Amino acid sequence: MYRLAVNIATKSRVARNSAQQISSNLRWNRNYAAKDIKFGVDARALMLRGVEELADAVKVTMGPKARYVILIGTTCATVLTRAIYSEGCKSVAAGMNAMDLRRGITMAVDSVVTNLKSRARMISTSEEIAQVGTISANGEREIGELIAKAMEKVGKEGVITISVCAIKAPGFGENRKSNLHDLATLTGGEVITEELGMNLEKMSPEMLGTCKRVTISKDDTVILDGAGDKKAIEERCEQIRSSIELSTSDYDKEKLQERLAKLSGGVAVLKIGGASEAEVGEKKDRVTDALNATKAAVEEGIVPGGGVALLYASKELDNLQTANFDQKIGVQIIQNALKAPVHTIASNAGVEGAVIVGKLLEQDNPDLGYDAAKGQYVDMVKEGIIDPLKVIRTALTDAASVSSLLTTTEAVIVELPKEEKESPAMPGMGDY
Repeated sequence: MYRLAVNIATKSRVARNSAQQISSNLRWNRNYAAKDIKFGVDARALMLRGVEELADAVKVTMGPKARYVILIGTTCATVLTRAIYSEGCKSVAAGMNAMDLRRGITMAVDSVVTNLKSRARMISTSEEIAQVGTISANGEREIGELIAKAMEKVGKEGVITISVCAIKAPGFGENRKSNLHDLATLTGGEVITEELGMNLEKMSPEMLGTCKRVTISKDDTVILDGAGDKKAIEERCEQIRSSIELSTSDYDKEKLQERLAKLSGGVAVLKIGGASEAEVGEKKDRVTDALNATKAAVEEGIVPGGGVALLYASKELDNLQTANFDQKIGVQIIQNALKAPVHTIASNAGVEGAVIVGKLLEQDNPDLGYDAAKGQYVDMVKEGIIDPLKVIRTALTDAASVSSLLTTTEAVIVELPKEEKESPAMPGMGDY
């Protein structure tokens, strides 16, 4: 009994000492930032305020009569996110079930995407490609034609690189080995490596590949018209395509796409110049947007631009069946949000957006839209005002995903800004 009491006393003393030590450490290392926690309606209201501030800054850049915004990119997804999240917050505050709203939103988006895919048109001519590039570059025809020429030269699977500085040759580790095997296939040569039991001493001229032209500079090497077997090159390309489909890494997919381009198509470099660094950066951003939009259009096709495709797709949601009333409200939220792009473009052109939206919805022609540059109702496809399906589809799905996540959020934890203490005034210098 005495021994048991001693053991208990000893363990209690050890526990007490440990607690004191932990308390001491906490007391001396308490440099944690203060946190602010908001719940429910208050949390969603604060997030909505941030979304609206961002959307207000971005929306003025939409359309042919848009204005520039410093340091902010333009995106349809931001305008859609604001429209969806704003209505979602109101519905939740009115007592709607947030999860049912989310299900309704998801159902509506899936229906709209299916509708857009059914109405998309594939493009192939240089003129159509130039139209997409021009629209995405804020109407600069020169940029659209430049991209069309580049894509015509390198092919559908080619890579077009925009650069304002020297480009360092890619490839290291396993990727470098794969590039060497690609080069061997392209030129009809062999990779000389110790892994295959080969070395330079045993090399013979038959192992070398050939091509029509090689351009070598300080920073890069360009090999044109390799003499490799066409069937072997196509088999190598098919192997890379299969690897792209199976890959789950964006980085690996990018590198595989570069390899595929070098084998099946080509690589074009667009060099951007300007009078100042700011002008070069702004022009590069516009060309990058136009290039990405053009590649997306070639990949999945085009739909009427200016927000018209989304506007007419909203009609398809009238008869969408839902499980309950709250899900129906979710569908209506998407239906109203699909009007936001046309409304915003018209407002930026100085006309009443609601009037334009109303007149277009009265028509049965899904290609009819409002040309904000001319102030006229026109056939958007014939006028070359088109949008890549992939861009519109991604904007809608991303906006719905982000908005649904924010709508179902019940708590927000943020760091409070630290109060900076004023530095003390400098002491007087006397007579000096």
